[in-house]
Amino acid sequence: MTAGIRLRSLLSCILVIGSFVIVTVLQQPEKARAQTQPNSDGLIRPLAKGLDQAIVESAVQSIEKGRETFRYDTFGDEAFWGDTLNLDATIAGAANGGIGPGLSPRTALNLGLKVDVSALPAALQDQLLAGSVNLGDPAVTVALLQLNAVVGVKGFFSSGVLTSVGIQCALCHSTVNDSFAPGIGSRLDGWANRDLNVGAIMAFAPDLSAFATLLGTTQDGVRQVLNSWGPGKFDAELVLDGKAFQDPPANTKSAATLIPPAFGLAGVNLHTWTGWGSVTHWNAFVSNLEMHGKGTFFDPRLDNAAQFPIAAANGFGNVRTTPDLITRKLADLHFYQLAIPAPAPSNASFSAASAARGRKLFAADGKAACATCHVPPLFTEPGWNMHTPAEIGIDSFQADRAPDHRYRTSPLKGLWTHTKGGFYHDGRFATLLDVVNHYNAVKTLGLTEAEKQDLVEYLKSL
Repeated sequence: MTAGIRLRSLLSCILVIGSFVIVTVLQQPEKARAQTQPNSDGLIRPLAKGLDQAIVESAVQSIEKGRETFRYDTFGDEAFWGDTLNLDATIAGAANGGIGPGLSPRTALNLGLKVDVSALPAALQDQLLAGSVNLGDPAVTVALLQLNAVVGVKGFFSSGVLTSVGIQCALCHSTVNDSFAPGIGSRLDGWANRDLNVGAIMAFAPDLSAFATLLGTTQDGVRQVLNSWGPGKFDAELVLDGKAFQDPPANTKSAATLIPPAFGLAGVNLHTWTGWGSVTHWNAFVSNLEMHGKGTFFDPRLDNAAQFPIAAANGFGNVRTTPDLITRKLADLHFYQLAIPAPAPSNASFSAASAARGRKLFAADGKAACATCHVPPLFTEPGWNMHTPAEIGIDSFQADRAPDHRYRTSPLKGLWTHTKGGFYHDGRFATLLDVVNHYNAVKTLGLTEAEKQDLVEYLKSL
């Protein structure tokens, strides 16, 4: 076959194939148009029912897995809280195979620990209601741990004896609705547990030598710091910079900050008071460095020995653990947290008329102009939601413990759920009116007393 014949044969094949494609499309105009059918909003999107269903199923599965992780996963941190600190021994008490007097349910509830009523058998609920359960007996605490009923705490047992204990995300970022009794009820995931005295619980451990060595002090010194935090507070930066107090050498003002809520975070750029990073960053940070789980964490900013001497000296900026029990769970955990909505307040908890006036004051073009930063409906800035201490009129102590030396514009939805302990990162303002008065002075707003109260009512309505 000559070259000319081969060329003509090739062209014939191309024409045949092209004709087939054209005829096929012309014969199926409805199908062709259906792939780019305009929606009611005028936007053209491919119709892929199978893909849409797969996305929905994937989302549901991710939420379920993330909820399981949030509520029940210790990431292997029992090796630290139980095996290293021996916290399980002081919880159980000598009468139950541990040491000392033990931790009674009454004391545990006073420390802010919560009990999930759904984990309690009906018979036990009846006994509690009848007052026939000895809440002063640490054996009851051990039994509650066996039932997996203590929110955020997991017990590990061998032949019925408590041998170790681990903590979960829900310890700080969940509470209960007190539907059964104070401290006992249905879980409220994402709510900040402002009753929880994390420091006192940690100080209850018999062996704090790991912290003493890390911080270069004595175990008594560690306990002094932990007991200075108080309910609803935690100092995540302590193991990074060693700054236990804001006012050395007086050491009367703790460096701990309030536990923030973990709801209403969808669309919010940065997490934590000082904007360390996204929700995923903070989950990895906390699960590895604060909960002491077994995983992988990378943040070279912690190699800055001038700002983070303890973190830099201990390689906290690059943690690698085998096996990694954390990383594969971060995506689902993140998805679940973003799915937790901020709870709405009851209509009876604020004045609707006053809140309506406050909303006008709050608007970006209002007298207070709060929405310039707290942009509805996120109530923080879309984008880089960070400000210098001078911009918000406060000191730089906590901001200087973070890489960017700034404070985050905190989202305000669900503000009514975490009024206990005060406002701002350290609770420096006892009431919402104190916050409004602060900005009225710093921004020279010239608000009347009535306008201030209207703003407070609007904040309570979010």
